[in-house]
Amino acid sequence: MQLTFTLCLPRDEASVPFVRHMCRSSLDRLGVGRDCASDIEIAVSEACTNVLRHAETTDDGYEVQVSIDETDCTISVIDTGGDVDVDAIPVGEASPTAESGRGVYLMKALVDDLRFVSDRTSGTVVRLRKSLEVEPGSILARLAGRSAAAPA
Repeated sequence: MQLTFTLCLPRDEASVPFVRHMCRSSLDRLGVGRDCASDIEIAVSEACTNVLRHAETTDDGYEVQVSIDETDCTISVIDTGGDVDVDAIPVGEASPTAESGRGVYLMKALVDDLRFVSDRTSGTVVRLRKSLEVEPGSILARLAGRSAAAPA
């Protein structure tokens, strides 16, 4: 079982709360645990904000793909505006006084896997993966065949 939706968005800051709301609302309706859904909501907000702030300025929009299966939520934030030197992205611990880089650190702390992939033809993808905590009896638990199962 896999549920997937894709949002094609304009390169506008107003799109970030829309993405955040769509992800949170979907996770809540499916029965993902509150803390787990909050972690995903914050991480996707950071990923979208980074695309808008740090990617090449183009008129092209960006895309958010959300895929949910029995155990995981995987989100890809795709910026087709150009490639980024992913080796230069700071993924270690951020200094509390740093002017930037805390968003990447926050994403890394909130999800189980964070990856950056970039090339000249397809652009840059920020991929987030989080193991889901599913409420017993929820829609997602029933779709996964675990209607009476304990949270994952």
